[in-house]
Amino acid sequence: MSTIARHQHPETDPRVKIVFDDIRATRKSDFINNMWHYLAFDADLLENTWAEVKAVMATPSALDPLVKELLYIAVSVTNSCGYCAHSHTAAAKAKGMTAEQHADLLRVISLAAKTNQLATALQLPVDPVFDADHQP
Repeated sequence: MSTIARHQHPETDPRVKIVFDDIRATRKSDFINNMWHYLAFDADLLENTWAEVKAVMATPSALDPLVKELLYIAVSVTNSCGYCAHSHTAAAKAKGMTAEQHADLLRVISLAAKTNQLATALQLPVDPVFDADHQP
């Protein structure tokens, strides 16, 4: 039920092949998931999206790789992206997420959704202590 047809031979485009090869090398896997196959209809979009994903998700930073995946799952659930929730749950499991951690994550996601909705419904003012610009 995609909005475009998946290109049957995307790597005939040299730019796509370079990106796919980099995905394989970065992830140490021959598997190229549907996100990249479907983005391959536009080499610019594919290149730019992969560059951002690689910079944020595959480059060492202050956040542990598993924490990044947990955050990605939470945002994906919030944005109702089933594809991303599935792929990043698989990635989190590959990075060591346990069943207990997954259950804990789901509790945090559901609690945050509930309290966010309550705060929005009540139109709560931000406490001055939480406002970085507040001058006492």
